[in-house]
Amino acid sequence: MTSPTKLASARPSAPAEPVSTFSPTPDRPEEGLLASDKSPRARRRQVTVGDRFFRDMVASMRNGVLAVTRDGGVAVMNDEAYRIFGLAPDADDIGRPYADVLRVHPDMVRVIASAFELSHLPNRVELRLKSTGRVIGYTLAHIRDEAGEVAGAALFFKDLTRVEQLEERERLRDRLAALGEMAAAMAHELKNPLAGIEVMAGLLRRKVSDSPDAQSIINDIINEAKMANSTVVEMLEYVRPVRLERGRTGLGPVLQTAVSMAESKAQRGEVRMEVSVPDDLPPIQGDEHQLCQVFTNLVINAFEALGGTGRVRISATTGLMEGEHALQGALAAEAPVHVPTVVIQVADDGPGIPPELTDRVFNAFFTTKAQGSGLGLAIVRKIIDAHDGRIDVTTAPGQGTTFTVTLPVCAEEWFQ
Repeated sequence: MTSPTKLASARPSAPAEPVSTFSPTPDRPEEGLLASDKSPRARRRQVTVGDRFFRDMVASMRNGVLAVTRDGGVAVMNDEAYRIFGLAPDADDIGRPYADVLRVHPDMVRVIASAFELSHLPNRVELRLKSTGRVIGYTLAHIRDEAGEVAGAALFFKDLTRVEQLEERERLRDRLAALGEMAAAMAHELKNPLAGIEVMAGLLRRKVSDSPDAQSIINDIINEAKMANSTVVEMLEYVRPVRLERGRTGLGPVLQTAVSMAESKAQRGEVRMEVSVPDDLPPIQGDEHQLCQVFTNLVINAFEALGGTGRVRISATTGLMEGEHALQGALAAEAPVHVPTVVIQVADDGPGIPPELTDRVFNAFFTTKAQGSGLGLAIVRKIIDAHDGRIDVTTAPGQGTTFTVTLPVCAEEWFQ
């Protein structure tokens, strides 16, 4: 028989500071907790570990998290929330009123305030922030205490701006595909009569060469026919799918060519032209011809807005653009990344665009010109979208207009 002494020596010794996976619950002794687990020191240690793990979990989430207390103070706000809201992280924000922290986003303040007024909160709702233009998808939830009372609210949200842009691009492609067949048939029916009108007007002009009044009228007929034909051609170009012939493209030569082409197509007058493009600007993977068309249209618009006097400035620099993936294929990342880009601005100091028209400048057939198809900027945006870029406009009455084109650089240049 084994002696009691040997039994005692064979038993493993207890750790100096016992750790239990259960929280101490004095009112439920049936769970069989060790006596040492009930010590205040163990409880404090468990709370500390759990609190640290919670903070790490929230900080690591790829969604924005914002929690507020019943009295309106910020309890939790992770880095992703700061990024989406365009705010600088600040530890002092904890405890501050959420209305102060988010004062630049009044629409978001109203959403959070509604959490304490509604019994059923919104789930998976999309909202465009008016202050930044970002599109977010959010879910709002109540935080309840042990008694079941509402102690606060939690907002979980994700930046859907890139997703919205891709969906809008797909919707545009679907609309253009439907319009394409109809436009092709209409263009065929229109181009032939227009060509006939132009030819017959030319023949008629020869027969009445001794009548200045008749010559003037016939010239008007020919010019109107050419303008109508140009509109038909632009409409076909707009609805036709963009087919890029991509290649390693330096934007310096493209911009110089665009300026020359714009000067040959529009009256420059006394407009001063400034082009500032650094020699070390990284190349992009793009269609040189179509990019030249983009910047030619933008410079022509600037010339026409200035009416013969003023200044047009073209500048280029590097930047970063948020994207869903850093690279396609094997290196694709799930989290949003910052993609290196080239940013080109075409700015004029003309009269600007009224605020109520700014959102419509890229719409097809929208124009403020007495004569124009309204397709120039729509085609520009279509070409930029095909290059996975973006185009933005900044303008104000009397302060000029700036078009900003952002294009991703060649993938191989990212690692230089």
